[in-house]
Amino acid sequence: MKEGSLDAPVRHNVLWQEEEFYDEEKLDEELRRVFDICHGCRRCFNLCDSFPKLFDLIDESDSGELDSVESADFKPIVDACTLCDMCFLTKCPYVPPHEFNLDFPHLMLRYRAIEFKKGEVGLTTKELTKTDRNGKLLGAVSPLANWASDTSNSLTRGALEMTTKVHREAALPKFHKNSFVSLTEKHKPDINKAAPAFGRKAAIYATCFVNYNNPDIGNSALSVLALNGVDTQVAYPSCCGMPQLEHGNIEEVAAAAKKVAGELKTFIDEGRDIIALTPSCALMLKFEWPLIVPDDADVKALAASTYDIDEYVVDIAKKEGLTPGLKPLDGNVALHQACHSRAQNFGQKSAEMLNFIPDLSLNVIERCSGHGGSWGMMKDNFKTAIKVGKPAARQASKANPKYVVSGCPLAGEHILQGIDFLGGSDKRPKNANHPIEILAKAYNL
Repeated sequence: MKEGSLDAPVRHNVLWQEEEFYDEEKLDEELRRVFDICHGCRRCFNLCDSFPKLFDLIDESDSGELDSVESADFKPIVDACTLCDMCFLTKCPYVPPHEFNLDFPHLMLRYRAIEFKKGEVGLTTKELTKTDRNGKLLGAVSPLANWASDTSNSLTRGALEMTTKVHREAALPKFHKNSFVSLTEKHKPDINKAAPAFGRKAAIYATCFVNYNNPDIGNSALSVLALNGVDTQVAYPSCCGMPQLEHGNIEEVAAAAKKVAGELKTFIDEGRDIIALTPSCALMLKFEWPLIVPDDADVKALAASTYDIDEYVVDIAKKEGLTPGLKPLDGNVALHQACHSRAQNFGQKSAEMLNFIPDLSLNVIERCSGHGGSWGMMKDNFKTAIKVGKPAARQASKANPKYVVSGCPLAGEHILQGIDFLGGSDKRPKNANHPIEILAKAYNL
C-alpha cells in the first residue's frame, strides 16, 4: 500500500440516482472510514472548519478514537464544509486513484443529498437558492432591496436575520434594475478587426451573479474581448445550480445542467468557445456537471468547450497575443486566488493575466476567503467564515492595496469585511474587483 499518490487526481461520478447513495447505514460506514483516515493524517487542519471540528470531536471522545463517537455528532462537520474542493485538490494524498479513494467534499454532498431527500432542508433555505427568481424580483425593486440589505440598516437587517437566518453583519450582493443580458441587447462594443486574435468566436455564459448583481464584470469582459478581436455573444439560460448543490438538491442541478448545456449547444455548433465569468460557475460547467449527468452528450461538449474568463484571456495571449495598449495602474493589487479557480487545476490564471499589465505591483493570496457562497452569509456561519478568512484578510491588509481583487466576487467582498474586522477599514478600497475589471482599467476601457 502506498503512503500517498503521485498520480493526477481522478473524480468518480456522483451516483445520486442509485438507491444505495441514499442508504444511511452505508453512508455512516463511509463517513467512519473516511473520518478515521482523515483523523490519522490531518493535512487539512488549516482549511475549512470541518477538519478542526472533526479532529476535536474524535480527540475529545472517551477513547480518543472514532469508535467512541456517536454518528449523530457528525452533522456539524458536514455543515462546516463549503464545498471549496481544496482538500481534494491541494491537500489530500488519498484521493483516487489511491486505493483509499477519498473524496471528502462529495461525501459531504452525499450527506446533504440524504438530508434534502428527507425534507430536512428548510423552506427559507430553498427559497434563497432560487437566484433567477430572486434576481428578477429584487432587480425590479433594486433601490428598495439594496437599501434594506445594507449592513448599516439595523432595522431591516435585524428583521432579515430573523426571517431568513442571514447574519445581520454579512455584506450582501447589490441588485441592478437592468440585467447584464438586457444591457448587451442595447449595446455591445465594436470588434477590433486589427487585433491579433481577430477571428475568434465566443459566447459568454453570464452567470446569475453577473447578470443580476454585477453587470460591470460582464461589461468589462465584453470590452476586453472586443478589443482583442473576439466576436462575442452573451447567453444566460439559467443559473448553474451551485446554490442547490450546496444543499444537496442534486436533481435540480442535473436539470440545470441539461437545460443550460442544451441551449448553449447552438453556440458550440457555431464554433464558439464558452466563457464563464465566475469561477464557481466555470467549475460547475467543466467538472461537476459531467459527474452528475455523465451520459449527456451536450454536457460533455460544454465541459470541453468552457473557459474561465481569465483562462481565456491568457489563452489568447499565449496563442495570438493580446492587443497592445495596456498601461500601468495607479496603485498596487492584492489578488485573491479564488478556491474555485484553484479547483479548476489550471494554474494561477488570474495572476498570469494581471501580470500582462506593465509595472504591476501584485500580491497574490492563496488562502480561502472563508465565504463559501451563501454559506458564509448565514447566521450560524458568518463568524466562522470571518475566522477562516482571517489569514487571507490579513495578507490583503498588509499589502495596503489600491485594489482588492478576486475572481469570486463574494470572496472579494468577504475579504474586505475581514479587513474591517481586523481594524483596517480606513485603509481598504470601498469595493472589491474582478480581475477582468482590472485588465479593462489597464486598457482604459
